This record gives sequence, C-alpha cells and structure tokens, in this order.
Amino acid sequence: RRVLFRSPLVPVFHQAVFGQAGHNIAVLNIGGIANVSLLHADDRGAGAVVGFDTGPGNVLMDAWVMQHKGMPYDARGAWAAGGKVSQPLLEEALRGGYFSKPIPKSTGRDLFHAQWLQQLLAHFSDVSAQDVQATLSELTTQSVALALDQYGQGFASVYVCGGGALNDDLMRRLRLAIPALHVGTSDELGVPVMQVEAAAFAWLAQQCVLRQSLNLETITGARGSRVLGAIYPA
Repeated sequence: RRVLFRSPLVPVFHQAVFGQAGHNIAVLNIGGIANVSLLHADDRGAGAVVGFDTGPGNVLMDAWVMQHKGMPYDARGAWAAGGKVSQPLLEEALRGGYFSKPIPKSTGRDLFHAQWLQQLLAHFSDVSAQDVQATLSELTTQSVALALDQYGQGFASVYVCGGGALNDDLMRRLRLAIPALHVGTSDELGVPVMQVEAAAFAWLAQQCVLRQSLNLETITGARGSRVLGAIYPA
C-alpha cells in the first residue's frame, strides 16, 4: 500500500510565481515549521517541483522564549544572538529520526513541540535558558542546511519568507551555514516575506475555482495531478 504524506501545499505556488527559466532557486518558508521548495530551471509550467518540510522553524524558539521571557517570539532573534550554542545539545537534537528520512516527507507540531523539547533537555540541565535559545536557532539553521546539502545540489540562491525572514539572528546563521548560496528574502522576488503564504492560498483557491489540476506527486507522494480543495455554495 502506498502511503500519502501530509506535506506543504505552497511549493506549486512558489513554482508558478517564483520559478525562473535558466536558474535553480530555492524558496524557504520559515513559519512554525520550515519548508523548502526546490525550483529547477526546467520546471516552470511543466515539470514537478520538489518541496518538503526541513524540520522546526520558529515553533521551538517561540515556545522557549514564551516560557522564559513571557514573549510570543524572540524579536529579531535578539535573545538567541546573545547566547552560545551548546554543541552536545545540538547534536542530540539532530539525531532525531525525522532529519534523516528521505523525501517526500512532512512534519508539524505533532512532533516538534514543547514536550519534545523538554524531553530533549532532560540531560542538559547545565545549559542556560539563553544558550538553549541560541541552540534552537542553530537547530533550525542546520536542519535547513542539511536538507539543501542533500537535495539542493546545483542551486545558487535561497529566498526566505515567513516570520523567520525577520529573525536577524536566524538569517545570519543561515548565511554562515550555507556560504555557497546567496541567502535573500522573497522581497527580492517581488513578494513581501509576510505576504507569501496569504498569496499562496489565494492562488490555490483560484486554481480550485478554475478546476486546474496541480501536480503534487513529488511533494505528497500522490499518484497523479489533482484539483485541490472543494467549493460549497451557501
């Protein structure tokens, strides 16, 4: 029996809007969970885009800063920037089975959540709260870098969108972790970082209204193109 995966839907939108003839580019959405779309130069309008969740985006950092600072998020990554990465803690976190799974794959808050973090920290009581935050920022970074190293060969640029694009510390870490790639934001492609997801679902709704089949085989493991969504008249 073939297993279907719950995966990000936005890669087909990224392909339609950001795909560039003659250039391989990656679009990295960092929300609660981080997902990447790999747009190959010959994919626009015809081929199958590759897209998958790389792992935690902001979800663990947001939970940790709320617990220790009472803030919904670490603005600009300032708290993480003042901490020091615990290499043993980072290595233990990256040993989680999700990061080594092949694509297509997806994840969510059902795996990466506050309880998962507490279990991870059980043997690292000597790591300060601020250093944990720095390590979580690095965890997001390194899981993205691992994904691009595995599946992004031949790519020269990655454009970040979502709330993570506003995290200066995270963006700095990404540039250090993948120095061979230009790390920019979706603003450079004409869509502000906080508008990409809204635009994506408006576009998906339009495709549904137009009854356009979308190819998600390499993203979800589906057996063929499908019209996504349903319309229920009032």
